[in-house]
Amino acid sequence: MRLGVKIRALRRSVAVIAVIAAAGCAVEQVAPPEPSLKPQARPVKVALPAPVVAQPTSKRSAMLRHYLHDVQDTQRTQGLLREDGGGPDTPFTAEMLARNFEQIAFFNEYDGNFTGRGGASPLRRWTAPVRMEIIFGENVQPSQKASDTADIRAYVARLARVTGHPISLSGPPNFIVIVASEDNRVEALADAATRMPGITADSLRAMANMRRDTYCAVAAYAAGPQANTYTAAVAVIRAENPDLLRLSCVHEELAQGLGLANDSPGARPSIFNDDDEFALLTRHDELLLKMLYDPRLKIGMSAAQAMPIVRTIAAELTGGPV
Repeated sequence: MRLGVKIRALRRSVAVIAVIAAAGCAVEQVAPPEPSLKPQARPVKVALPAPVVAQPTSKRSAMLRHYLHDVQDTQRTQGLLREDGGGPDTPFTAEMLARNFEQIAFFNEYDGNFTGRGGASPLRRWTAPVRMEIIFGENVQPSQKASDTADIRAYVARLARVTGHPISLSGPPNFIVIVASEDNRVEALADAATRMPGITADSLRAMANMRRDTYCAVAAYAAGPQANTYTAAVAVIRAENPDLLRLSCVHEELAQGLGLANDSPGARPSIFNDDDEFALLTRHDELLLKMLYDPRLKIGMSAAQAMPIVRTIAAELTGGPV
């Protein structure tokens, strides 16, 4: 909300002073003194920018927001959505790290329509710099836009540091992050489809029809030899999510859009696990990203081809045996 300050100027006048002598005496007219304050010119009127006001939300969106806040509150009371990244209660070995990498990097969580489980997949990742752009729905509040932009910017810098791959929020986008409500997600997806070559509104239809219990989603598009090199991605995050749930969506979907496409019930401590124990990227997950972008692993490798190398890298990262 913009605070307008209106200054009311005090207009001062100087009276003419006359001294009248007693009766029968001459009247001496005294000239008025010089004004002590000169009138000031009025300030030039400057048109103020129109205030940024979010569009009102529908009843459906409001109900969804209430539902998702209940989800977050319930999870927190159950000890889920941890933000500590793990600790003494979540140890992992080099072998566990390698096994988790196999499950998360060489399988797809869903099929192309987000309706069924995906199958085995070769190694996929980006070769070109990843250039992200954020699209907000019209009824996202300015304060939420500011905080989400700051969170995403900080996380993008972390992903670039961990992977060693160029990832930024600048340049023509090839990875769009949509934060929109139930009321304008479809419009935001249509906007995204016009910003990147090879992306169509039809290919994003599955994310336009998200179920209520789907907090967020990401679709990554692969091309090149055997279609294993990512060239574009679109992530959708419900604006109705409360702060922590929304941030957890940012962490998971952006990392999955880099090539860690699956979840595994055995991965711990990890956000790549549907149990929602951890809300934010953990040290374990950072190591998975390091492995994914290690040049010793080649795009298009199968799990059988890659796993001997994966075990070597995992041992190097953890200090454990090969």
